[in-house]
Amino acid sequence: MSHSSPAPATSNITVRRGDPLVVVTGVEKHYGDFHALKSIDLTVNRGEVVVVIGPSGSGKSTLCRTINRLETITSGTITIDGKELPKEGKALAALRADVGMVFQSFNLFSHLTILENVTLGPIKVKKMKKADAEAEAKVLLERVGVGHQASKLPGQLSGGQQQRVAIARALAMKPKVMLFDEPTSALDPEMINEVLDVMVGLAQDGMTMIVVTHEMGFARKAADRVVFMADGQIVEQARPDQFFTAPTSDRAKDFLSKLITH
Repeated sequence: MSHSSPAPATSNITVRRGDPLVVVTGVEKHYGDFHALKSIDLTVNRGEVVVVIGPSGSGKSTLCRTINRLETITSGTITIDGKELPKEGKALAALRADVGMVFQSFNLFSHLTILENVTLGPIKVKKMKKADAEAEAKVLLERVGVGHQASKLPGQLSGGQQQRVAIARALAMKPKVMLFDEPTSALDPEMINEVLDVMVGLAQDGMTMIVVTHEMGFARKAADRVVFMADGQIVEQARPDQFFTAPTSDRAKDFLSKLITH
């Protein structure tokens, strides 16, 4: 992934898994005078797991949130599966359905059961029949290890269980790519691994994933590529084995030296 010369349009670009799925080109983001993202170029290929790391305030979450337009961009382009992100309206809603998102907070509807939380999108957005949506939801809830909790309300589940339901809910829309924005940072330490284990399973199943996280163990284990950000820029990107053993930038070396090694 280190060579940056563009391939001619006619050739088959050799990439790790599939063709480019998410392409971020020249993206800038300003909040007033604050320059949050600076000329970001990033291509994520189909089936690839990209883990974005870096110090707090480096722009990681902002970048993640621009990919499904929860944050607007000041300039540049973002395409998903060849289509540029629309500004708003139905086209944006349709494209958002291709992008699953899991946040720090679980954002489950507290008055709906676990099963209802997972079926809501497929029924309302994808117009699935209730019985079909429920059958698929049950499979997904089993997959993330909370099948026996389907009739409970979110408040009856632990944080780790709620976050696994949030993953199932995103998967229920059959997204082309999953975005994870610090999915374990609100969890108690003993619950972190149960969520990361689900994410590792998704990665092994070939789900395209962009993961913003502080969990370096996950980055080592599941990432095809680590993207290191600082001050709103991508400073370097490499395979995990390269990045963690031989980072090339001073910023990355400094960041890694401050990590508690487990």
